[in-house]
Amino acid sequence: MKKQVLAADLGGTNLRMAVVGEDGEILYRIRGATPPKRTREEVTGLILDLAAQCIKEADNGTAISGFGIAAPAVVDQNKGFIRAAPNLPDLNGYAISDDLAKQLDLPVVLENDATAAGIGENWLGASKGFDNSICLTLGTGVGGGLIVNGQPLRGVDGTAGEVGHVCVEPFGAPCGCGSVGCLEQYSSATAVVKMARLLKAEFPSSILDADGALTSLDVYNAAVDGDDLATEVFRRFGFYLGIAMGGLVNLLNPEVIVIGGGASQAWPLFIDAARDEMIKRAFREPAERVKLVRAGLGDDAGILGVAKLAINS
Repeated sequence: MKKQVLAADLGGTNLRMAVVGEDGEILYRIRGATPPKRTREEVTGLILDLAAQCIKEADNGTAISGFGIAAPAVVDQNKGFIRAAPNLPDLNGYAISDDLAKQLDLPVVLENDATAAGIGENWLGASKGFDNSICLTLGTGVGGGLIVNGQPLRGVDGTAGEVGHVCVEPFGAPCGCGSVGCLEQYSSATAVVKMARLLKAEFPSSILDADGALTSLDVYNAAVDGDDLATEVFRRFGFYLGIAMGGLVNLLNPEVIVIGGGASQAWPLFIDAARDEMIKRAFREPAERVKLVRAGLGDDAGILGVAKLAINS
């Protein structure tokens, strides 16, 4: 009989969960709002509630064989505990895999959300068929999932792939990680708004209201309409992304770099600047060989990534 697993993607706003078949087919999906207090008890309770609903709705005579969960955190994948979750700090140090395994009576595998997205894209998405790939998720922050010789690269402390905290501007903006000039201060949805506000004085004719309730979508729409300020914001977005990608190409020599996340919707506005800067800063042959492609799985990349891990465990 074919395997079915539960797979969940835990975020600061929502928890998304699905029943996934061994071929990657999503058989049932559900979501719930992340509890406002974000305590361990509340988060675990939500996971268990949604898991029960998934198991009930997807009951087709095939037992669920495992559970994979992606978390926005530095994780110890082998031991199944969360080292540090900046947006869900009550989960720091939490052995979530053991806890859920006992309550669900299922083997549980834990993975960092960006690494999970990289695994998903490599299984069924834009990097399928490539043994060496990098998946960049450009959203509120910037995440990275590294696949080297067909295997996820996590590092000894679980922090491999923290591309958002690669320094691209040594004397740049302070970052929440404690450093300065990190990529996510320049190439994320949050950064788009910050840069637009900072540059407004240089573009007084811009239609953007930098003093109002500005969103990254506002800046995107203005750039599509040819607004000079918004266009410059996305040029810089691409410039800094290209610096980081040049370093990644020199370091890992990937076959393909997959770019996903909400901010990747602005692809036409930043990709030329990103590619140009990457080529300037990386060795010529690997920079010209590497393919830059848009992610193919959307929000399902992380769910499918941990589903793959659960199927294989």
